[in-house]
Amino acid sequence: MRKALLAASLVFCTAVAHAQQPAARSDQGIRTVHALSLIGEPENKPGFSHFPYVNPDAPKGGTARQAIAPASFDNLNPFTIAGSPAAGILGLVYETLTTESADESTAEYPLIAESITLPADFSWVEFTLNAKARWHDGKPITPDDVIFSFNVLMEKGQPFFAQYYHNVKKAEKTGPRKVRFTFDQAGNRELPMIMGQLPVLPKHYWQNRKFETPTLEAPLGSGPYKVADVKPGRSIEYVRVKDYWGADLPSRRGQFNFDRLSYEYFQDETVRLEAFKAGKFDFISENTAKNWATQYDFPAIRDGRVKKEEVRHKSPTGMQAYVFNLRRPLFQDVRVREALALAYDFEWTNKNMFYGQYTRTQSYFSNSDLASSGLPSNDELKLLQPLKAKVPSAVFKQAFKAPETDGSGNNRANLRKAAILLQQAGWEVRGGVLTHKQTGQQLKFEILLVQPMFERVTLPFIENLKRLGVAANIRIVDPSQYKEREDRFDFDMMVGSFGQSESPGNEQREFWGSEAAGRPGSRNVIGIRNPAVDALIEKIIYARDRDSLITATHALDRVLLANHYVIPMYHTRVFRIAYWDRFGRPARFPAYSHGFPVTWWFDAGKDAALRKKGS
Repeated sequence: MRKALLAASLVFCTAVAHAQQPAARSDQGIRTVHALSLIGEPENKPGFSHFPYVNPDAPKGGTARQAIAPASFDNLNPFTIAGSPAAGILGLVYETLTTESADESTAEYPLIAESITLPADFSWVEFTLNAKARWHDGKPITPDDVIFSFNVLMEKGQPFFAQYYHNVKKAEKTGPRKVRFTFDQAGNRELPMIMGQLPVLPKHYWQNRKFETPTLEAPLGSGPYKVADVKPGRSIEYVRVKDYWGADLPSRRGQFNFDRLSYEYFQDETVRLEAFKAGKFDFISENTAKNWATQYDFPAIRDGRVKKEEVRHKSPTGMQAYVFNLRRPLFQDVRVREALALAYDFEWTNKNMFYGQYTRTQSYFSNSDLASSGLPSNDELKLLQPLKAKVPSAVFKQAFKAPETDGSGNNRANLRKAAILLQQAGWEVRGGVLTHKQTGQQLKFEILLVQPMFERVTLPFIENLKRLGVAANIRIVDPSQYKEREDRFDFDMMVGSFGQSESPGNEQREFWGSEAAGRPGSRNVIGIRNPAVDALIEKIIYARDRDSLITATHALDRVLLANHYVIPMYHTRVFRIAYWDRFGRPARFPAYSHGFPVTWWFDAGKDAALRKKGS
């Protein structure tokens, strides 16, 4: 859930926190623990002083300036479906009951909560709140705030919340600093962690305001920063809370070191890059391979004023793809979807546009042990065989592999295969355009884009489609319109991204579940309504251990791939970063993040040297 929300609100930092707690205790199967993990024991034991990837003595001060493009914002409430939320709100201003470590794939440590109590059957979870936890106005965070947050998010928040907390039957106060969530089923090991990810909102602030309405009023939060300055659509700036209640928590030590954080918005990525070169902001994470290969050899790089690095990470890369909207009758035949995928020439694109920097994505769970490969194992077959009538036969016969070419630009072999599939699906070329033999419908559609850089990537794909007789065109819209059309499922095809963690669970319902397909604003933008997919999602959610989780995820991955719901694109396993050399940072990067700006700090000496050089 946190990953989905951070992506939606363009948050650029991952907060991690934990309160020092006694060792776990057990009473008739009930345990009180300091942290949760789906893979063994949390790496940081009770009483740890700080996370190993931070500098606990990092100095405070200075400013870190970042920029986002192409994007805009018109809302400081990231929890509603309306409007485009500002960057930073979630990770800087609002906090959750627990929070993750950037060095562990599935661990959650207390933040607003100081400890977690749960039974052996995972039928409920109880959080004891930290007595020091305060809102920025000085009032304590209470169980009533937590219960209010849960209820308002379920009733008026983004549709995602209702699906994510679907199995929560009751939220209740069980003590002066205790709140318990009771589930409608036992055995879901992930549900306690999901509830720890609940954003906590101040009841006294929101009770006289319309929660579902976008706002530019600076919100009341409990995090290490609060909003200092807002220029709608242009910039937002945060100031560090000097008396932040959590500053001395072991897992807060060495983090959130800048006095001010600013995010500048640009409508064009090229303009953003030129602004970075001119020193208008300090740090950039480069997502365009061509830029990384050709635009980072400017004077400040050559003389060392700007540092350029590739940071290897262990994060699952998920699936970025051209996404079919199955609500369109045109795409309901799997043979049509498979045929169109054969027209995409990744090898030529990677060679000629990306300078060989990308890897073709072959799984919805790429860059993790959750990605399927080869033929199904015996354990996977036990899950798949009962669903055989609802699963493509290819799942049992062959491993999925995205279409390949030799990179020469000659894609004739794949186009011949595509033409045969289209003919089998009832399409023929009439007057140069593919037309359905029975209905007379032409095979034409629009590809919706928000980032202009995808236009140059998509144009060769469109040319290959034309050779098949398919009439496709591009429509580029601004971020606000793109989000609105995405939420209303008002598109034929789009470039979509489905981020994954190493512990998939309830969020899979939101990505692929039948119920989510009909709910505006859901993440099931594809429109999948497949009983086999629904059944496998439940196997993931109720997996009894890590091995059964991996098995169920492999099975789901195979079914999604074999149905050709998307045309897989590409991914990279490094963060490409560049920054003006005015910062200090810890000796090593965490496994799942580059750490900026959370664990970095302002170095006054380096800044003075840059200023002396006129930077």
